[in-house]
Amino acid sequence: MTITANWSFPTAIRFGAGRISELAEACQAVGMKRPLLVTDPGIAALPMMEEVLNTARANGMELEVFSDITANPSEIDVAKGVKIYLEGKHDGVVAFGGGSGLDAGKAIAFMSCQELPIWEFQDRGDLWKKANADGIPPIVAVPTTSGTGSEVGRASVITNSQTHIKKVIFHPKFMPEIVIADPELTVGLPKILTAATGMDALAHCLEAFCAPGFHPMADGIAVEGIRIVHKALPRAVSEGTDIEARGQMLVASSMGATAFQKGLGSIHALSHPFGGIYGAHHGMLNGVIMPYILTANRSAIEAKIEYLATVIGADGFDGFYNWIINLRSEIGIPNSLQEMDIENPDYDRIAAIAIEDPTHGGNPIPFTIPQYAQLAQKAYVGDL
Repeated sequence: MTITANWSFPTAIRFGAGRISELAEACQAVGMKRPLLVTDPGIAALPMMEEVLNTARANGMELEVFSDITANPSEIDVAKGVKIYLEGKHDGVVAFGGGSGLDAGKAIAFMSCQELPIWEFQDRGDLWKKANADGIPPIVAVPTTSGTGSEVGRASVITNSQTHIKKVIFHPKFMPEIVIADPELTVGLPKILTAATGMDALAHCLEAFCAPGFHPMADGIAVEGIRIVHKALPRAVSEGTDIEARGQMLVASSMGATAFQKGLGSIHALSHPFGGIYGAHHGMLNGVIMPYILTANRSAIEAKIEYLATVIGADGFDGFYNWIINLRSEIGIPNSLQEMDIENPDYDRIAAIAIEDPTHGGNPIPFTIPQYAQLAQKAYVGDL
């Protein structure tokens, strides 16, 4: 069964197969006539992109494409996009793709009217208030993977090209005004990327639910997201043309990113430096690192994990843990970071970056630098 629906949380969502045909109308609804479409080079080269552009242009859009971005977009990528945006006299951004396209697109829109460097707007305290908010143009987001959830986020993750450290850049107006969530756009995603992005969605839901603090709405969304991943991710990987499973994973992805306003944790605190330094895929890193952090946090989260076990039909903490291990095996996620062709990791450097990562503060246990170094080594060699 396929579903078409609209809802308005946390922004306006247009969900359903074929909804990409509404791109021009969505842009017009938020005042765009000459948007810059930001995506990654791989998506830009797909026949799908030509079809999207032709349909939008036939409906009155003067679209230009910017795709000169890397897998972990940096401030250099953003600056190049801003230059194209200003030279083209564009009036908004269509952020199109997976995490790199969405994060870069949102950051380009934001930085198109700022005078301060991008690092002045990191997600710390009230730094976002330093921004020129009035000039930030509208954003329409179109996700093509089911993991990052950046289409419903108020931030972008940008890698510092000098230090290779990932930074979270935040402003409320990073939130796209309209999201087009069309599962047909995810059908061509290879199995391994479907698996990796799906583990990213799971990590968001899991860490949000386990984060300390009182946020029952985020908790409820996270639990439902985990239930959906349990049901839909294996199907989306094994049967890539299963539109219902693909659609369910798009929903779970958005739910994870909505839930993690409560917080994330050490899965992300470790995956960020591994991704920034070694260029590894973020979702794959989360999938590999997940069980190591789950075990390390056990004393603080056992009751929560026991509840999650009932949601997926497992028995206690060990049953939930074993589900993750079996899921990884079923969908092709490696057991160790070494299997991701990461060579000679500097555990001390990774640990020092992890403890400074903003997601570290959401972990149920405040790990120390030596503990992070030990966890990084365990995940690298596969010491479960």
